[in-house]
Amino acid sequence: MFNFRPRQTANRRYSRHSIPAVLILLSLTISLAWGISTGTEARELSLGVNIAQMGAVDWVSPEYQLGQQLYLENCSSCHIAVPPQVLPTQTWQQLLQDTQHYGVELPALVDPPRLIIWNYLQRYSRPLLPQEEIVPYRVNRSRYFKALHPNIDFPQAVTLKGCVSCHPGANQNNFRQLTPEWQ
Repeated sequence: MFNFRPRQTANRRYSRHSIPAVLILLSLTISLAWGISTGTEARELSLGVNIAQMGAVDWVSPEYQLGQQLYLENCSSCHIAVPPQVLPTQTWQQLLQDTQHYGVELPALVDPPRLIIWNYLQRYSRPLLPQEEIVPYRVNRSRYFKALHPNIDFPQAVTLKGCVSCHPGANQNNFRQLTPEWQ
């Protein structure tokens, strides 16, 4: 006899098989989103670091930590060592090459420590806009300092000594901790 069952079309056949594919894709997307959201926590746990409680502006990866240590040893012996993010890369490059440091004659840093410090500073600072900015040699003239301190009227002239008035832990490279009035 005749088989009156309607023929399956290609669209109907694909739609029946596409439901499991959509479910698999959905579960992979959810898994990926969950993994990304917990990635920071996992990194903190694996390194023994709580990023929210650390003092520097940004977390420093292990390959740059020696550069940070050498930078702090060399610079914080005389003044507060500002985070690399506060000044542009070009400023740091000039400061490392010049033995005249804001009116004080410094012994030149020699390689390899200078290169290790330079790698750290270069990695965590940001470059100037090409042909639009002059290299700032003072923190208060840096576009990046201003970006890190938006809408703040400073009660006094901005100097490295003044950092501790808002960041009481600045002497220990802790710029995340703020005085109660700024929290």
